Amino acid sequence: MNAFCPEQRIPIPSGAPRRRRLGLGFGIALALTPVLVSGCFDAPKLEDEWTRVDVQSWSVAPAQTLPGSTVQPITLSTDITFRSLLTGYEVAELRASPTIAPGSEPVNPNAPRLPMAQAIDYVLANSVSLGRGTRAVTGWPHLIQHVDFSFAAGVPPSGSPGSLFLLCYLANGDKVERQDGTDTLIITPYPSGPYQILPIGMELAVGTPQP
Repeated sequence: MNAFCPEQRIPIPSGAPRRRRLGLGFGIALALTPVLVSGCFDAPKLEDEWTRVDVQSWSVAPAQTLPGSTVQPITLSTDITFRSLLTGYEVAELRASPTIAPGSEPVNPNAPRLPMAQAIDYVLANSVSLGRGTRAVTGWPHLIQHVDFSFAAGVPPSGSPGSLFLLCYLANGDKVERQDGTDTLIITPYPSGPYQILPIGMELAVGTPQP
């Protein structure tokens, strides 16, 4: 039995119209065209090209109200999917901004990742830390690193202007010795665009403490 392959010659009886051979090849080419065209134009998603921080579980929920003037325990379970060689720190942090209006930035676990990354860059530049957890990380393409966080953070008094965010991002870190001999870690967030990183976060709210 003759099987079709590029290297096999199929004998054609003398006198048979040769246009049939041409028609067979042309038909196969047309059948393969949609596959080839679709393969050429399927671009990978941004989430599959940039280093991505994902949170598998949170101890709080988006838009949850935290009682003001309290210290809140916060836990997160995260995964970092690396797309390039990167060394630094993963940071989980509660931050407050007195100048960013509530609801004005698309910081939500279900938000599109690039607009959220740009919004988190803006929040980091216009807010202060209320408490954080850090973990040194080193990754290379296709590595997925799991990191759990547990830390306490102070919540601003109720009625404070601005907004409250829980963020998880990657940063450079420098250990600096204080005058008393103890060390502190100076964190500098990696900007999302130049480093091709997709951080994640959520916005929270401040409420009146329960009596």
